[in-house]
Amino acid sequence: MDYREAIDYLLDFTDLERGVQKSANPTMSLASVRSLLSRLNNPQTGRRTVHVTGSKGKGSTAAMVAGVLREAGQRTALYTSPHLHSFTERIAIDGTSVSSAEFAAGLTAIREAVEAERRSVHGDVSTFGVLTALFFWLTRAQVPHVDWQVVEVGLGGTFDATNVFEAVDVVVITPISLEHTAILGDTPAKIATDKAGLIKPGSHCVLARQDDPTVVEVVRARCADVGAELLYVPEHYEVQVTERHVFGQAFVVEGGGERRALRSQMLGFHQVENASTAVAVADVLRQRGFELDEQAIERGIAHTRVRGRLEVMGQKPLIVADGAHNAASAAALARALREYFDWKRCFLVLGCTRDKDVRAIGFQLARMAEMIVCCGFDNPRAMDPFAMIPEVGFLGPVAVAEDTVAKAVDTALMHAGSSDLVCITGSLYVVAEARAHLLGESAVSS
Repeated sequence: MDYREAIDYLLDFTDLERGVQKSANPTMSLASVRSLLSRLNNPQTGRRTVHVTGSKGKGSTAAMVAGVLREAGQRTALYTSPHLHSFTERIAIDGTSVSSAEFAAGLTAIREAVEAERRSVHGDVSTFGVLTALFFWLTRAQVPHVDWQVVEVGLGGTFDATNVFEAVDVVVITPISLEHTAILGDTPAKIATDKAGLIKPGSHCVLARQDDPTVVEVVRARCADVGAELLYVPEHYEVQVTERHVFGQAFVVEGGGERRALRSQMLGFHQVENASTAVAVADVLRQRGFELDEQAIERGIAHTRVRGRLEVMGQKPLIVADGAHNAASAAALARALREYFDWKRCFLVLGCTRDKDVRAIGFQLARMAEMIVCCGFDNPRAMDPFAMIPEVGFLGPVAVAEDTVAKAVDTALMHAGSSDLVCITGSLYVVAEARAHLLGESAVSS
């Protein structure tokens, strides 16, 4: 298969991200993922593992952890989702996405096993399950071998396709808030119970600051039950921002017996907290016997950049894009827009999938907006922008609808002056289409 054929093959499976159900069977079970990996001689084994879950910040935190390990001289494999422009972005070796040729060759190599699993008693396979197997396959194929794999879950924890390890070094749980409530539960405690299923005997769990104390109780109980060590970050680390700029910030992290003056290209106080979580992971790895110097921590965090997270894409007017997909993320975005940027009026471009609480997102952002431009985007799960208007139109700003992201961005820019802000947010799919429209970046072939 070439890359285009590989993508067509991937998209022929059930895919919860796109809302595509290819058969009447339930989506790929964890038993099926493990069976597929067994057919491939268990490529998830043979290296040390950091497993990352949470409701917000998990992608950025995972990238920072991988960056620290890489700066310490370790070969790393990083698995994240979703992608912005190309499926290849989800699999990064030593900080660089695999090529389209590597991606296609890997999928060709595992195709026979995928088809065997598809015919098995386990039932349907999924796009994410196959991608997970592909990540482990490509990671094992590296010469010289990869030392560490940093793996971000797709959804939840206990039943996620990535929960295939008998043992891990560290489980990282970033802030938990309400998300996917129909699947994970309708309270933070229920969601935490699902995510805490990643914690294994003998592992360390690094738990980021939580707004709901029941989350901490749930995770603490899980650690006690399985014999894992818990480090709750705010009990051991304090953070303070010392400088803010449009393209970066400086901050101090005190804890773990150190006072670290750090810098990051990532904006927002929530990214400072993500960095403190990554620092805590580094200290835990030291406790587990891994040699890691201070320069690796400093450089790893300073060099990490994740596109689509408070990304500045233009000035005069200021254009900022951020994939704030729930109320908690929208609140963090609103705080960052006030603290890190100077602007007079805000024009909001907002698009969400149908399973998101767009009204809750709107509550966090509407008070600062002059206009909300609701938009559609190229995804089967996209919420109709005209259906969004009743959800956000009563919040104060004028609300209008456009059927594409490009039209919505152009509408916002038409109204914005040189000293204003255009904020593009909601789904990362919206951010990706905005980047393609404004920066000319688009998919390799998907």
